[in-house]
Amino acid sequence: MNTTVTPTAAKPRKLAGATVGIPPRQMEFRRLEAGSRYFYDNNPTATLFFALLSAIFPPGELFFMDTVRHYRDRVTDPVLKAKISGFIGQEAIHTREHERLNELLKARGFDVMVAQKGVAAGLKLLEKLSPSQQLACTTFMEHFTALLGEQLLNDENFRSKADPEMIGLWQWHALEELEHKAVAYEVYELIGNSRLERWLSYPLVAGALLPPILGSWLWMVAKDGQLLNWKENRRGLQLLLGRNGFVTRILPRMGLFARKDFHPDRHHTAELEKVWREKLFGAQGMLNAELRNREALAV
Repeated sequence: MNTTVTPTAAKPRKLAGATVGIPPRQMEFRRLEAGSRYFYDNNPTATLFFALLSAIFPPGELFFMDTVRHYRDRVTDPVLKAKISGFIGQEAIHTREHERLNELLKARGFDVMVAQKGVAAGLKLLEKLSPSQQLACTTFMEHFTALLGEQLLNDENFRSKADPEMIGLWQWHALEELEHKAVAYEVYELIGNSRLERWLSYPLVAGALLPPILGSWLWMVAKDGQLLNWKENRRGLQLLLGRNGFVTRILPRMGLFARKDFHPDRHHTAELEKVWREKLFGAQGMLNAELRNREALAV
């Protein structure tokens, strides 16, 4: 009697980062084209600020990955190794999705390449520093991006002003910044954690990156024909840098990085992350249609 054996489907390989709560989610945002041109509160100045952020993420996250990867061979703890895998995986996907978004922004006439090239040049200056100082700078910038992510996820009023087709990408990115916020710092602790290097990160990062960031933002506003649009410029600056602005509320907490007892996990965001994982990727998750590797993330 002949029997037919039906081959079993190969189970997807579980990703190391997923085992430690840092899953590299393969995302594909396909509906961004449907969003409005000025996707934040229909305001050119604020929209161009977020276009600027998107422009600088690819070179910035490449710098982050390289500074952590430099010390990867020194890590023997299997948990930290898995965290590093998750960190690099998430940052690589962030880079890819923001490059896609940047292509869309270029198609809309936003000159994002000036910002990208300017920040890449600033990062080249930081690359001349010692590897440990570069990693200290990464931990400083990761502190900032984690605060940005936390602010975005917490501020319902701010989110409500964003184009609904665009906000999903930023919410996903914000969640993952919180999930991996401590990885670079834990690697830095492993190699010594010099408080002097952490202190030096403030002027080094500001000196290398603030001029191209602010100059590029001004250029993008001018190139978009909005430089003399006083009303909208004032409104956009108020939204971002006013007394209760999005960025203004973050700046006081940047000083935490210099404290002797600083550690990213001392600022608890686990509950916020749990809430947003359910909102974005739970049974009724808002971004389930954009997620491409759910099975590989299961642990």
